[in-house]
Amino acid sequence: MQIVRVFSGDDGESHFQDVSPEDLQSIVGRLGEGDIQFNDRQSPSFSDYHTAPRRQYVMHLLGTAEYETADGTKRQMHPGDVLVAEDLTGHGHIARGLGEGQRFILAIPLAEA
Repeated sequence: MQIVRVFSGDDGESHFQDVSPEDLQSIVGRLGEGDIQFNDRQSPSFSDYHTAPRRQYVMHLLGTAEYETADGTKRQMHPGDVLVAEDLTGHGHIARGLGEGQRFILAIPLAEA
């Protein structure tokens, strides 16, 4: 299981950070306002630079996604992986659905840290 945080740096760019399972325990305990969303997306897909719509964690259930930051760093997420999306400002990140077929993700809102 891979746990990755994407966040806005002081430079206005999004960056990745690996998160330990122990740190994820404290993150998921900070449930925020809003709906839990179950998203069904087709692959292949491409979403150009964008920021996270809210502070949330995204559980990848089916399919492969790839996220990219402005410096060219890429992270692939597979079923069972978690993306903690906290890049609410700045340039944002790119998201791609890789392969063919459906991709399922579950997005859970987080409160402020």
